[in-house]
Amino acid sequence: MNKLPQYYVGIDLGTTHTVVAFAQANNPEVIKLFELAQLIAPGQVAAKPLLPSVRYHAAEHELADDDFAVFQTEDRGVIGEAARLLGAKSSGRLVTSAKSWLSHPSVDHNAAILPWGSDDDVVKISPVAASASYLNHVRQLWGQQFPDAPLEQQDVVITVPASFDEGARSLTLQAAQLAGLASARLLEEPQAVCYDWLHRHKGTVTEELANTKLMLVCDIGGGTTDLTLIKVEPGKPEPKLTRIAVGEHLMLGGDNIDLALAHAAENRLRKDSAQLSSGEFSQLIEQCRNAKEKLLAANAPDQVTLTLLGGGSKLIGAARSTPITQQEVIEIALDGFLPLTSIDDLPTKKRSGVVEFGLPYAAEPAISKHIAAFLNHHQQAAQAALQAESGVPDAILLNGGFFKSTAITQRLLALFKSWRSAPITLLANHHPELSVAYGAVSYAVARRSKQLKIGGGAARSYFLRVDAANHTQESSNHLGVCLLPKGSEENQEIILTDRKFLLRTGMPVRFDLVSFSGDNAFKAGELVDITDDFHSLPPLTAAFNHNAPNSTEQVVQLGVSQSDLGVLKIQCIAVDEKNNPDTKSIQTTGLPQRWNVEFNIRKTSISPLVLDAELPKQFDAACKQIQLVFGAKSKQIDAKAVKNLRADLEKMLGDRNQWSSNLLRALFMVLWEGGKYRRRSEHHERVWLSLTGFCLRPGFGWPLDDWRVKELWGSYPQGIQFSNEIQNWSEWWTLWRRIAGGLDEVAQVKLYHDIANLINPASARQANIAKLAKQRGYEDMVRLAGSLERLPLADKIQLGNWLIKRLQKSNESKQTWWALGRIGARLPFYGSAHNVIPVDIAAEWLTFLLSVDWKVTPEAAFAAMLIARNSGDRARDINTDLRIKVINQLKAGKYPQIWIDMVTHYQVLDNAAQTQFLGESLPQGLQLVDNVTVSV
Repeated sequence: MNKLPQYYVGIDLGTTHTVVAFAQANNPEVIKLFELAQLIAPGQVAAKPLLPSVRYHAAEHELADDDFAVFQTEDRGVIGEAARLLGAKSSGRLVTSAKSWLSHPSVDHNAAILPWGSDDDVVKISPVAASASYLNHVRQLWGQQFPDAPLEQQDVVITVPASFDEGARSLTLQAAQLAGLASARLLEEPQAVCYDWLHRHKGTVTEELANTKLMLVCDIGGGTTDLTLIKVEPGKPEPKLTRIAVGEHLMLGGDNIDLALAHAAENRLRKDSAQLSSGEFSQLIEQCRNAKEKLLAANAPDQVTLTLLGGGSKLIGAARSTPITQQEVIEIALDGFLPLTSIDDLPTKKRSGVVEFGLPYAAEPAISKHIAAFLNHHQQAAQAALQAESGVPDAILLNGGFFKSTAITQRLLALFKSWRSAPITLLANHHPELSVAYGAVSYAVARRSKQLKIGGGAARSYFLRVDAANHTQESSNHLGVCLLPKGSEENQEIILTDRKFLLRTGMPVRFDLVSFSGDNAFKAGELVDITDDFHSLPPLTAAFNHNAPNSTEQVVQLGVSQSDLGVLKIQCIAVDEKNNPDTKSIQTTGLPQRWNVEFNIRKTSISPLVLDAELPKQFDAACKQIQLVFGAKSKQIDAKAVKNLRADLEKMLGDRNQWSSNLLRALFMVLWEGGKYRRRSEHHERVWLSLTGFCLRPGFGWPLDDWRVKELWGSYPQGIQFSNEIQNWSEWWTLWRRIAGGLDEVAQVKLYHDIANLINPASARQANIAKLAKQRGYEDMVRLAGSLERLPLADKIQLGNWLIKRLQKSNESKQTWWALGRIGARLPFYGSAHNVIPVDIAAEWLTFLLSVDWKVTPEAAFAAMLIARNSGDRARDINTDLRIKVINQLKAGKYPQIWIDMVTHYQVLDNAAQTQFLGESLPQGLQLVDNVTVSV
């Protein structure tokens, strides 16, 4: 039997700092700060109110055991103030902004990728594990102070940005579970700030909010700007508060000011115009962060000196220094991030230059413009709350270390005063770096006593993305069924009685969800167009008896609620149609069977749930044609009919390059079912391989692709039947190249090892190997190798070096240039950004490419463009001098301007370059956005 908690504990797991507060269950009104013991220098321990959310990964023998005292992680990582101190003196060993990485859409959050851009000899950790290590540090300290009340048995609330999507929330809960806090619940940080304010003004809230109708909570932390609107209405004994709007995820905060300061300082520290290395710049950022905090604090000095140390024997002699003044910090913070813009001046969509270390920071650095966009987006709800034409709030509550500066606070007040004619009230917050943790405790107390003071329910409306047969040409390609309307209360399940789904219980299922934070009023079950204003979420997954030997069909309805842990909860509920033909009834004999659905944050292979989409009228005829060739009687079909299958399908369905993704995947299923007959003849095999790969390319991005690729990969060990046919080998390798994006690392490594001996130039000198490579389709083999973006770096580097050796011979295939460009690209198509070729290796390859005559070998120019392409991430981008050489050579050769632009600054591939990059076009209905492929 679980004991009642002895304490209420609030944990502000911040980007910059972690803060913990608590209250005794028998005296909940007295909230205290939990001092966090930590290393403040090697061998020195002290308890501090703030625990820096950073880790330092020391070099071997850099620190003695005594330096760690009793504080070290299992992998000898340093956590706390000492980590910041060490990180400011060393290059590339400091893990920062783990919280921001949890919301990064294009990396594996469980992969060991931090410190970002560090050398190979530095121990790395995943964003989830790093976050868990801070929580685990707190849990251990708590256990030392309260041995009779383990933290995991207390009422623990962990705060997250209101803008965190369901994926980032789930990852935060995963980190909590790793730290032993499985029962922790989540609370939005702006709400926590408000709960703290209400607690501190207990007894005077009515008077304090007497003239307030709409409050804006503006929380600017290290990594995010979090905006929340709270409506204030008269009530007894206190006013009624309802959260009516939250902002979209905005990766913009104090970290960006640190970056801007570091860029300014870098320009003064450069030698011979050389850009600082990734490690040096990381060291400089940490020094700028420390300088900013000193210069914005009370009684701050006029300036602070930044010193960038050298390395090795030149540690002291190579040091470079530059001052940074208080006025410089304030000017950058005010003019760069809080300019006095108008309420109609909205953020630009152009990508900003302030992009570092792989994190996708907001394009527009002016927080003023983002606040204006937020208020404009929720103008209707704000006007209704204010009962006025203006939608600008009449009170603001500020939070975050950003507002420790009086100058910054006054600038924001001046901004709001310029937006409204009436006065605006600043609600006092005297400890902006602590209030989130305090407020989390107040929330836990209010929740336990069932006296929650802020209503509003779900912050967003949630939709299941579907492809429905009844959408018109004027509507979007995708529709969404509303699962949970905005404002739905916690733990109140909504069952979509008007919507039914047919499941095959013999296979796992994936749900593609989107959210919408606007003011539109939706009803559960309502079908709406999905526009650019909707936010895509990580897929949800469920296993419906997927180990069953045979698939069975099950009609289900969806039950949806906001769980008490603070995340979306979805269940599939079985419907007995035979006994209950009424689609609005879910009553069955006994309790209906239910299946839980969870966010697929680990990206496992699961197939999705969708409604059937419309297919061409000739689809059935096309299926019959395929079945005629790949069916039980296909042995009787002559070779000409087999070879003409593709042409016959195009006569029925039109140019195959115009086939939609939905049609392609439907055709794949027909081909897959006929796959057992592909060995009838060499023509059967060749045509089947060609069409199957074409219909499943690029192996991901469309519902069911995970499952399809997994099934197809199961046939790989069978190989090809007609191994003496060069064309069959070519189609075999082409198939796996086309779907490589859907294959995991294990599969890609298997493919690479199977072809490595035929690509290795040392082996190629053997006559029998060279002959075998030619017989097995070398050109398609090398193109496949270049497409394997999930290969370990060692294999990628080996492959690239092999290709360069081969390219030094005049008779080498032109496809080898393409493969070199793909394997060394700064921006991969589907692979994680942390797994690109290191900059120094890429620079060596690029130097070789620049030595080639591009007039004679234009393929080398394209490869050079891919390797020199500007990603905006210092850890991945080649040095400026080398990039300028590539730009000049591209200009001299009069290559497309888009190529030059992509090397000069961050630029999305146009359709032509994208097709050349992939080796063929994407299917209709799929779109490449940076290195993410989405269905549109």
